[in-house]
Amino acid sequence: MKLEVRNGSFGYGKHMLLQNLNFSVESNRIMTILGPNGVGKTTLLKCIMGFLKWKEGQTWFNGQALGSGTNEFWKHTSYVPQAKQSIYSYRVIDVVIMGLNARQNFFAMPSEEDYERSYEILKVLQVEKLACKSFNQLSGGERQMVMMARALISEPELLILDEPESNLDMKNQLQIVNTIERAAKEFQTSCLINTHFPNHALKISDTTLMLGYKNKKIIGNTLEIVTEDHIREYFDVCTKVVSVLVDSRKYHTIFPYQIAKETAAQ
Repeated sequence: MKLEVRNGSFGYGKHMLLQNLNFSVESNRIMTILGPNGVGKTTLLKCIMGFLKWKEGQTWFNGQALGSGTNEFWKHTSYVPQAKQSIYSYRVIDVVIMGLNARQNFFAMPSEEDYERSYEILKVLQVEKLACKSFNQLSGGERQMVMMARALISEPELLILDEPESNLDMKNQLQIVNTIERAAKEFQTSCLINTHFPNHALKISDTTLMLGYKNKKIIGNTLEIVTEDHIREYFDVCTKVVSVLVDSRKYHTIFPYQIAKETAAQ
């Protein structure tokens, strides 16, 4: 699997929100997109998936440019949008089965095998107890786990997620982040994630694209991108990056302590 953006540019009128973006996501890799509000992170995902049309440049998937027809792309890709108030009145197990629609006739009746697959993916994600509950009665964290199951049931090569851990408490954020990490390792799925949390990028991602105002951008190995200097430059926040060793694994976390502009004013 290889997803590429080549010379991607997008804007509204004369205002260019994204300009000359070039990057790729390789097989079984996790890439995060970081940046302050209003720099075009969600817009970038929409351009990649064809929901918005690039002003210039193209998205390439497995060596082919995505044109007006993206059916082949969606046979290999799943998308988890930003969490919003549920409109589903379906059972959880039926919501998960909807993730198979890209690979079969939309109007086809789910088979017994489909229900078995739906329950199995819920079990893998350890939320099988939700199977017969109404989706619109779930908590925010439960809904996000169900949407993850819905995305993974089709065994996608690429998983695209737009702020999957937003508006969740600490435990549910960690559960979502761990599930994304599992998707890459156990399901062999590449992941592209738009997030507001640099700590999550440090925990699970291989590559990070950092977007800033006025089309500033930098991309590379996450540990080389999510640094004190870059956080100050792109977010106007003074931080310290701290490393800790837990159960033989090294973790990196960011401690924000001051708004950078306040420092400059002193």
